[in-house]
Amino acid sequence: MNPLNLKILFLKVKNQDPEAFGKFYDLYVTRIYRFVFFKINSVSDAQDITSEVFLKLWQYVKAGKDIRNLNALTYMIARNMVIDFYRRNNKLDDPISDEHFNIPDEQKDILRQQIMDSELNDVLKGIENLKDEYKEAIILKYLDELSISEIAKILNKSNGAVRVLLYRATKALKENINDQ
Repeated sequence: MNPLNLKILFLKVKNQDPEAFGKFYDLYVTRIYRFVFFKINSVSDAQDITSEVFLKLWQYVKAGKDIRNLNALTYMIARNMVIDFYRRNNKLDDPISDEHFNIPDEQKDILRQQIMDSELNDVLKGIENLKDEYKEAIILKYLDELSISEIAKILNKSNGAVRVLLYRATKALKENINDQ
């Protein structure tokens, strides 16, 4: 979808158009699911949380609250719901822990089949060994294709801090890939 059509869609969603929200859902459901799944490693929980994200987003829209960036808001809701998931389930003190970015073995096999002839396999291995904040920044920037300002809003950091974080994350990822 071109940027103009995307902006029009965002405006329609902000104006509580259910049909536009359905289109927005179709565009973003896979991205949000992937974002959640990389953090919790459970297909069923990721599906549930993804559904809850869009329900919460629709409630936010229907309440008539001011939305400056629908894209960033969607990811912020997803990130907060992952944190809530870990708090509810007492799975760990730090919901963005390293072990929760690792993909389960059965999912690794599926991903490897899908990217067998691609360099993405090396990238996935390299991502697994990164610090938590680096993983999150790389996922948001390169997998979900968010802008620096959107990532800054999601992570509650300045644009400059996100640029530095991404620089360090990509440098660490390159080192990880070269060490393999």
